[in-house]
Amino acid sequence: MTRYALALVAFVAVAAGLLAARHAAAQGGAPAAAPAPSCKTFGAGHCCAPDVAAHLPKEAVFGACGESDATFLGEQGGKNSCKYFFKVAGQKDEEMYVEVFAPPTKEVPPEPTDPFFKWGTLGPVFSTVKALSPKSAPLLARSTGLWLPAKGYFVAVNAATGVCTKAQAKRLAPRMK
Repeated sequence: MTRYALALVAFVAVAAGLLAARHAAAQGGAPAAAPAPSCKTFGAGHCCAPDVAAHLPKEAVFGACGESDATFLGEQGGKNSCKYFFKVAGQKDEEMYVEVFAPPTKEVPPEPTDPFFKWGTLGPVFSTVKALSPKSAPLLARSTGLWLPAKGYFVAVNAATGVCTKAQAKRLAPRMK
């Protein structure tokens, strides 16, 4: 009889524990499961931070550069940056991206201070127009740089020419925030 009493006590204890856990979960006492990423990531990357992606959403890249969900491979978020990757025939996937970089900055210069490129203007946005050194010429041939000064931050965009032609990249300028 003692064996049955111990089994009954153990059963009641387990049942009470399960009921208490169920009640706590219903009351919000149990920790919630981490939400699944709401983005398509590229490689081992993370989703872009919404405050960084807001400076140039991927939909703006789709519209200006002629890309779509069909060619979009995913995004990679970094500290103050977001890269959107696209499939381009004959090109390495990891090199075909549009990158947005928007770091907080105490003192934002009124124009880019990059000594390797000559910059032109597209309204309030600056764009790379000429390489000023032989070493920077290949970089300019592979991508277009855009730069927007703002209060407390700046937005820099680097668009691979395989994803956005130079003319298409310039259409990104009015979409930068």
